[in-house]
Amino acid sequence: MDQLTSSVASLQDVLAALSDPVRLEMVRRLGTADEPLACSRLYDGINKSTASHHFKILREAGVIERSARGGQTCQRLRRDEVEQAFPGVLASIIAAAG
Repeated sequence: MDQLTSSVASLQDVLAALSDPVRLEMVRRLGTADEPLACSRLYDGINKSTASHHFKILREAGVIERSARGGQTCQRLRRDEVEQAFPGVLASIIAAAG
């Protein structure tokens, strides 16, 4: 795991990361998945470099983490870690976005 994602950032940083509609949709999609998802399944209508920027912001806030599966880069929602740091916040945001 990256040093940047070893812990969840402050509530202010987590909320700031989730304030962008593209990142919120990425988190919503991860929130409904039972496993890590390939990066390309997490966005529509933006280019790969823009998506990488959004993933970086979410990773730095500790909301997601990156892994390799079958030769693909995948993202995983750090639901348990965020829940431990800020109980109910992530679930509320995902429910409101859905």
